[in-house]
Amino acid sequence: MATSNSPFLSLIIFLSIPLLSHSEPQLSLDYYKATCPDFANIVTETVTTKQIATPTTAAATLRIFFHDCMVDGCDASVLIAPNKFNKVERDNELDHTLPGDGFDVVTRTKTALELACPMTVSCADILAQVARDLVVMVGGPNYPVLLGRKDSLASQLNDVEPNIPQPNMTMDHIINLFESKGFTVHEMVAVVGAHTLGFAHCSEFADRLYHYDKSTPTDPDMNPKYAEALKKFCSNYTKDPTMSAFLDLYTPGKFDNMYYQNLLKGLGLLSTDQMMAEDPRTRPFVERYAANQTAFFVDFAEGMQKMGTIDVKTGDEGNIRRRCDVFNTVRT
Repeated sequence: MATSNSPFLSLIIFLSIPLLSHSEPQLSLDYYKATCPDFANIVTETVTTKQIATPTTAAATLRIFFHDCMVDGCDASVLIAPNKFNKVERDNELDHTLPGDGFDVVTRTKTALELACPMTVSCADILAQVARDLVVMVGGPNYPVLLGRKDSLASQLNDVEPNIPQPNMTMDHIINLFESKGFTVHEMVAVVGAHTLGFAHCSEFADRLYHYDKSTPTDPDMNPKYAEALKKFCSNYTKDPTMSAFLDLYTPGKFDNMYYQNLLKGLGLLSTDQMMAEDPRTRPFVERYAANQTAFFVDFAEGMQKMGTIDVKTGDEGNIRRRCDVFNTVRT
C-alpha cells in the first residue's frame, strides 16, 4: 500500500482535483507553455536549492502566500518592500514577522525567470508556484496551480488588519473571516493545517501563558506540562521579541497531520488553533484529519487551489513587475 507521503499518492491527489469553476477564464495550468516553457523547471530548481540550504523556507513562504491572498487577493501586494513614500502591507504590525526566507526564495526565482523569460512571469504566479513546490518538498501533497495572475498596482497598510486572523479573535470571527473569502468551515480547518510547519513568536501566545484571565493566569485548555515548559522558554519574551516556538511540537519541519493530533492533546500553540479542537463546528474536522492524513492531504490540496484564486488580477487589472519588491515605474 502506498504511504501518504508517496509520489503515487501525490499523483492521485493531483489528478483527482477538478479545476475550480469560479476561476477567471484567463487562468490555466499551461499559461506559460509558449512564453516561458521552462517556467516549472526553473521554479523547482531554485526552490530546491533554497529549501536545502534553509529548511525554514517552506513554512516562511506558505505564511507569506496566505497573507498575500487573504488581503485583496493573490496579487503579490505583500511582496512590496516598505519605503518612506508609501505605507505598504509590510508596514502593518501583523506583517512585521513575515519571515525573510519566504521573500528571498521569491526574489531568487524571479531573478532566474527574468534571465530566461524577461517581463513574462508575474510575481503573484511565482509565489503560488513556489509555495506548492515547497509543500511537496517537505512531504505534503501535490496539487495543480492555475497561472495567469497579474501583479497588483497597489499595497496598502490599512488593508491588512481586517483580513488576517489574529490570536485574540473568537472562533465566530475567524469563521466569518474565512467565509468572506469563500471558504466553508471544513475548508478553513484544512487550510489552517499549514500550521504543521513553522513557528510563532512568544508574544503571539503569551497571554495564554501569563494573562489568561484574573483568576486563571494560564489557559486551562493548554496541556499543563506544555504550558509550564513554554512559560520557562518564553520568560524573556518582552526583552527579546524574536523568541519563538514551533507550531507543531513534534514534527515542525515535516508536512503531516501531527498538528491536528497535537490539538486533541491540548498542544496547540495559538489560542485560535486550540479553539478548533474545542468548538463543535470545527472539532469533527480536527478529529478527521488527526486520524486520517490522506484525508487531510486531499482537502488541504483543494483548499490551497481555492486560496490561490481569491480575487486574482487579470488583464488590465495589474501588470508584470520587473522586480517583486517594487512597483514598475511605467506600467506594462
